[in-house]
Amino acid sequence: MSASKMVEKLSRRHPLQRLESPSKGFSGVVHVFGLLIFYSDFKYLRDHPNFINDSYGWHLQYLTIIGLALSTLCFLSGLASDITSSPTLFLLKNYLSLLAAPLEILISLLYWTLLSISPSLVIPTTLPPLPLLNDLSFHLLPSLLLTLDTLLLSPPWPTAPMNPAAPVITLVTSSVLSFAYWIWIEVCYAHNGFYPYPIFGLLDTWQRVGLFAFSGGMMCLVGAGLRAAYRLVNGMEGVGEMDAEKKRE
Repeated sequence: MSASKMVEKLSRRHPLQRLESPSKGFSGVVHVFGLLIFYSDFKYLRDHPNFINDSYGWHLQYLTIIGLALSTLCFLSGLASDITSSPTLFLLKNYLSLLAAPLEILISLLYWTLLSISPSLVIPTTLPPLPLLNDLSFHLLPSLLLTLDTLLLSPPWPTAPMNPAAPVITLVTSSVLSFAYWIWIEVCYAHNGFYPYPIFGLLDTWQRVGLFAFSGGMMCLVGAGLRAAYRLVNGMEGVGEMDAEKKRE
């Protein structure tokens, strides 16, 4: 399929898409609200500096902040498409959501699980714990907002059955992100002499590799869970509908 045909296809609201998006209605409100939350998180980092601000990699050493940056780009392109009705920007939002949504859910699962075991696994002892509202804003609200966007404001793309390669796409992006983040935190450690999350320092090299591989696998499963949830909420195209769509192309 040519790029122009793909853009034209995505400019039409898919019959399984629950709510109108892009639009200046509910879709625009969700994206504006999300961007305000993300802005408040970055503002908190600026207004409450600590030794991480001056270290190599800044707060982007944290997977939480990497996810927040991706979510911000996703919602910025979503809001821009709401305002302009641009299918190209809507396409970009859907691409970014493919990575940002599973990542944010993974961050929430890992963070709250480890925090319940011991806060010292995820929060350095030299830093005070986050106030509860800020903690929720960093580690829960982004995953809820990205899930809402995926289930209600996105077409079933690039998820199956519209794109049967969705599981492979999720596996590849999850693996690449896990490997890239491992390399990144090792580079930061070489400059700073500490890991952003204390749990990394408690593990040897191969244990850290295992942790990142496990996280990549979890992210892949989360992507599969999102596809299943989409089908549960919105239904699934029948074979006849898919064949008719292909003929129209």
